[in-house]
Amino acid sequence: MRIVFFGTPEFALPSLQILLQRPEFEVVGLVCQPDRPQGRGQRVIPPVTKVLAQSHGIPIWQPTRLRRDAEVLEALATLAADVFVVVAYGQILPLTVLQMPKLGCVNVHGSLLPAYRGAAPIQWAIAHGETETGITTMLMDEGMDTGAMLLQASLPIGPEQTGLELTAQLAQMGAELLVETLLKLEKGELIPIPQEGSLASYAPLLKKQDFHLDWNRPAQALHHQIRAFSPQCFTGLQGQRIKIIRSGSPQLHPAPPELPQGLPGEVVGFAKGEGVYVATGEGSLLLRRAQLPGKKEQSTWDWMNSGRLGVGMRFEALSTDEK
Repeated sequence: MRIVFFGTPEFALPSLQILLQRPEFEVVGLVCQPDRPQGRGQRVIPPVTKVLAQSHGIPIWQPTRLRRDAEVLEALATLAADVFVVVAYGQILPLTVLQMPKLGCVNVHGSLLPAYRGAAPIQWAIAHGETETGITTMLMDEGMDTGAMLLQASLPIGPEQTGLELTAQLAQMGAELLVETLLKLEKGELIPIPQEGSLASYAPLLKKQDFHLDWNRPAQALHHQIRAFSPQCFTGLQGQRIKIIRSGSPQLHPAPPELPQGLPGEVVGFAKGEGVYVATGEGSLLLRRAQLPGKKEQSTWDWMNSGRLGVGMRFEALSTDEK
């Protein structure tokens, strides 16, 4: 089976790897996003899929806007691909591309569609407190994750599992489901199932304000937010921007009943060796790990023992400029 692979980030890597390993498949090209500057030094870094494809001598295209790049569109049309596989590519495929391969375009999506269509399904599932998610393979159409479904596999979400941890699990699951999908699709053993649009929910691109912690929210909601977007969530303390990396589930680590209620954001107590409890709009939340400006990530217990964090200190909202 001749395959052109469309994919850019780490989530796409296991799927590309498994296609390269299986003798039933021949990857004849990779389409990924352009190299981007990353990190503090803004060093230009190639996508991980590009690095892997280069090591296998696979032709690579990195159009800024695929639908407007006539040269890339012409090259794709000449590859005589059986299927285009799309895993977190980062651009919407135009109809001209969708119609090129013989068997269509197969997408690996990190949710149980029609739930969480969009760019960040894994993170938003956690942020909304879901206890289950999974992978859906589908035949793509012109809509945003609206194509007919082929196969699904589900996975429970742990109460303290982070978005990064769940992404790694789903990436591997997606690779395995992709192989099953392609083999059955080629044999005509799959019946595409239209999605029920009335059941759809959406997972939009992440924005910086999604990471800002509002201590007036309930402890459970804040816990979901922190683990969904780890390590990006932040708050203020004495004029500094602090990242909150990990928290403890309020169900698994409830605050001791003798702790004072406190104002939202106030440190009201601690659990020895575990971290500090912070008051919220509803209940108290155990903060486990944090990162101070210019410092490495550390446990909040160690932070407290250093004398720089104590009971009565209060985390606060940051101004728009500080965000």
